[in-house]
Amino acid sequence: MVLIAANKVYGDGMTLILFNKPYDVLSQFTDRGSPTKRKTLSDYIDEPNVYPAGRLDKDSEGLLLLTDDGREQSRISDPKYKMLKTYFAQVEGEPSEAALSLLRQGVKLKDGVTRPADVKRIEPPDIWARNPPIRVRKTVADSWIEMSISEGKNRQVRRMCAAVGFPVLRLIRWRIGDWSLDDIKQGQWKYC
Repeated sequence: MVLIAANKVYGDGMTLILFNKPYDVLSQFTDRGSPTKRKTLSDYIDEPNVYPAGRLDKDSEGLLLLTDDGREQSRISDPKYKMLKTYFAQVEGEPSEAALSLLRQGVKLKDGVTRPADVKRIEPPDIWARNPPIRVRKTVADSWIEMSISEGKNRQVRRMCAAVGFPVLRLIRWRIGDWSLDDIKQGQWKYC
């Protein structure tokens, strides 16, 4: 990667920003039509003329890429390019190997069968605390999985996990292609 700090550009003169989106923040710069003021990207990012390459739901956290280049925006977000996206998901219950196997084969959802996912159980990642914390039920255990997918159906990871019986309590996108959150704190961003 070529980074020219003075000009804040990546590669061929394009700006690329990596942002660690907090929970309850919209993946857009304005919130039109809402009776209450919700947090948006403009509460965190003051770089002009950049736009999100894809979306991350309000109740999901983690890596969001922003660019001023339409072709790069499409390459990152369009499923036809099959850019791998990796998530950490805290799920209700402890997924069995049979449930993980179903995710690895692809899951039938209302809008079609998903592509196979790369998924495994993991130890709780060393990450920031969520504010507000997740809802915890004393009678139901929770666990973490890491899931990588190459498409972007609406709320796909949440729907896939629910389809195999393990609803998502917390969802963090950790990686998109070669970019990751390795050194970006929650609510912070950097040029790439």
